[in-house]
Amino acid sequence: MPLLCSRIVVFKHLFVFPRETGSVGSMLSSIREHVFGSPKELLKLSVPSLVYGIQNNMAFVALSNLDAAVYQVTYQLKIPCTALCTVLMLNRSLSKLQWFSVFMLCGGVALVQWKPAEASNIQVEQNPLLGFAAIAIAVLCSGFAGVYFEKVLKSSDTSLWVRNIQMYLSGIAVTLAGVYMTDGAQVIEKGFFYGYTPWVCFVISLASVGGLYTSVVVKYTDNIMKGFSAAAAIILSTIASVILFGLQITVSFATGALLVCVSIYMYGLPKRDTTNLGTESSSKSKEKLLAV
Repeated sequence: MPLLCSRIVVFKHLFVFPRETGSVGSMLSSIREHVFGSPKELLKLSVPSLVYGIQNNMAFVALSNLDAAVYQVTYQLKIPCTALCTVLMLNRSLSKLQWFSVFMLCGGVALVQWKPAEASNIQVEQNPLLGFAAIAIAVLCSGFAGVYFEKVLKSSDTSLWVRNIQMYLSGIAVTLAGVYMTDGAQVIEKGFFYGYTPWVCFVISLASVGGLYTSVVVKYTDNIMKGFSAAAAIILSTIASVILFGLQITVSFATGALLVCVSIYMYGLPKRDTTNLGTESSSKSKEKLLAV
């Protein structure tokens, strides 16, 4: 199973390369120009890819050294961390209501994914300090990589699909190196695509399409909205599990789902223009003075 999972990551990166709009020739020329002919751009997009790789590994380290419930709650700090990186790296401002909705979303997702600890006879040695350090690194990597990718997407007119290819090329290289370092002998013996069933390929295609839509969301909205959409996806997938598999809805899930829905509504509320309010109040005060 670990062998299959590690190779799925590589194959998903390969599958995620979409075709440029237009003919096949224009697609190849665009890739030749922007990917192989622009090593600086390729290096620039390798940064978020490598950071995402560090994030995934730190998440595994944290989960190995923390209880599942503690991990789920603390890992949601990536949502406000993304908002903070957005403010610092993109020079944007969030209203107090939007900051409140971001932290409300953080708590709502934690409640939705909350599961009480189950008693187990297996004793696993854990290092909480290492776990919290790993999750702190994972949270920082998540916020930085997402906002960095958003900044690169919006700083030029280069196609979204070319940007995806640039980022995933380095991801393929790193993941392939990890595959052959951990399971190289098994890959050579059984083949790279050993264990790929039609259902596995279908799941890979769904994950790839989801990755493309995530890039679209980042390009035309922002990473904070991506966090809100991911939270909504968690709720929808849980509801689907209730319909398909008879999953029981808990009080914590219902409360968390309500918080998520309210936070999405609050974040989407338009900001009040305080400059107009200031000019209106000053004009009214002047009128009162003239009347006196």
